[in-house]
Amino acid sequence: MEGNFTYCNPTKIYFGEGALENLTDELKKYGKVVQLIYGGGSIKKNGIYEKVVNILKKCEKNIVEDGGVMPNPTNEKLIHGVQIARKNHVDLLLAVGGGSVCDYAKAVSVSVHCKEDPWKKYYIDFEEPDCPILPVGCVLTMVGTGSEMNAGSVITNHAEKLKIGHVFGSEVMPKFTVLDPTFTYTVPLRQMVAGIYDAFNHICEQYFSGEDDNVSDDLSEALMRSIVKNSRKALKDPLNYEARSNIMWAATWALNTFLSRGKTTDWEVHMLGQAVGAYTDATHGMTLSAVSLPYYRHILPYGVKKFARFAREVWGISEEGTEETIANKGLEALDNWMKELGVARDLTSLGVTENMIEGIADATRVMDGGYHVLTRPEIVEILKESL
Repeated sequence: MEGNFTYCNPTKIYFGEGALENLTDELKKYGKVVQLIYGGGSIKKNGIYEKVVNILKKCEKNIVEDGGVMPNPTNEKLIHGVQIARKNHVDLLLAVGGGSVCDYAKAVSVSVHCKEDPWKKYYIDFEEPDCPILPVGCVLTMVGTGSEMNAGSVITNHAEKLKIGHVFGSEVMPKFTVLDPTFTYTVPLRQMVAGIYDAFNHICEQYFSGEDDNVSDDLSEALMRSIVKNSRKALKDPLNYEARSNIMWAATWALNTFLSRGKTTDWEVHMLGQAVGAYTDATHGMTLSAVSLPYYRHILPYGVKKFARFAREVWGISEEGTEETIANKGLEALDNWMKELGVARDLTSLGVTENMIEGIADATRVMDGGYHVLTRPEIVEILKESL
């Protein structure tokens, strides 16, 4: 391992078909007013909304609606959610939806009692909350972000053309999360595969850093193999419970902070993808898939040993050759799997034009935990290669 670490994850998980029944006991721990947070309304069409509301009513909770959370939650929406919580003296924020809804709920939780501008305090200055934090609970309906068991929250500011994530301390993590794989059955195919790639890339971001042989890398390889295997089953049969439950659980473990212990971690693919998202509002997982290969090809010479290991352990590449040859075979295998999934493999398909490149480069944060710290010209080069 690369160093000492502390690990704490207080989120309680209820997993499996029918897991929503546990919501009743959880609600007993909180006050009367629940801010029900959800997205564009799909949970009303598939019946999940009615199930949740019935439980809230049975528990005699006062429900405050906060719907319409967009795929890339905005600062304007955050301000609106904070106003709702303050006006109604909310006791619990209940997020029902995918990662964006969970991200938004956590942003509201640290902002309700914040006396400063939350955007500046948390997403520009990256300060920690010094005010009371509202508790968050999640009922997950889409797999991918891992937001259901971590303290991360990504918010988009269109006025500043920035999409920024803040990973808060463990006190901001959801107090509980309901994971019922059957709730993901009605997610459209494009969203399903975007979520699958998002989860896979979360592992890559933590895996492609450091050269030490450690438990985190062993676990990462097992999770990546599982996601690939089960994604193929889910593509053939979206109602395959085993496949969808395995993907859901792997996605949670991909970003519940466990894999990052003892690692420096990279996250540059996410910085590139989030900068793209700030300009296009494109689906998060698709922005990651569009920039991944150009980025990995660029940094491969700096981390050949790990990329060759990736090829052998994740993709089963057994051919002879130099480490660089094997490493490139691994990226070819990744590319072929991305084709199977049908995720975006270029930025042009996401609405990016060449005249946006300089602005996207300006919006890209440079990280220093991977194999190579990018210069601005390199960022521009990678973005152009991604078009």
